[in-house]
Amino acid sequence: MKRLLFSVLLAFVLWTLMFCPLTAPRFDFWQLMTGSALLLTAFATLFAPAWWKRLRFTPANLAWGVAIALLLWCIFWVGDKAASWLFAFARPEVDAVYGMKEGISPWLLSLLLLFIIGPAEEIFWRGYLQERLSKRWGATRGFVVATALYTLVHVPSCNLMLVLAALVAGTAWGLCYRFFPERFTAILLSHALWDAAVFVWFPIL
Repeated sequence: MKRLLFSVLLAFVLWTLMFCPLTAPRFDFWQLMTGSALLLTAFATLFAPAWWKRLRFTPANLAWGVAIALLLWCIFWVGDKAASWLFAFARPEVDAVYGMKEGISPWLLSLLLLFIIGPAEEIFWRGYLQERLSKRWGATRGFVVATALYTLVHVPSCNLMLVLAALVAGTAWGLCYRFFPERFTAILLSHALWDAAVFVWFPIL
């Protein structure tokens, strides 16, 4: 449990440095995000190396990964339009998130999201954290706590739309892992594809 707590506290520190308006301007966001993703993956592998044994890059997992990413993108498109219609603050906050990609090559950003950041987040938050919590407290409670923590690390951003996005996406991936842990590869692929799609290929504007 000490290792788990250490990992979660580290994630909170890193996400605060990345997103908090007081600290974020001091760092290059994508360098820090990439470094954080690699660091958390390293600890997940060190503390619970079994996650990689569950990877199965099969046609079925690829199809499921694409389907989950597409469904999640559609959910976010509808949510963005509804939020923009209901709340004046919604669009500026979404634009602030998209502002993070200014100054970085779309090709480089796609590669980072596809092969490092997206997979690493899934390895840590579902493959390690949710898996360990589920073994300790049961699958449902593990899902709830892991999803809550994934949402809370985004709170220092002071961006409600980003926090809600983390809640929705974290719930989707967490539910998939709760009921279909054998599809971990598909969940990982969906996170990577969704990240690249929503940030670079098909931004929701």
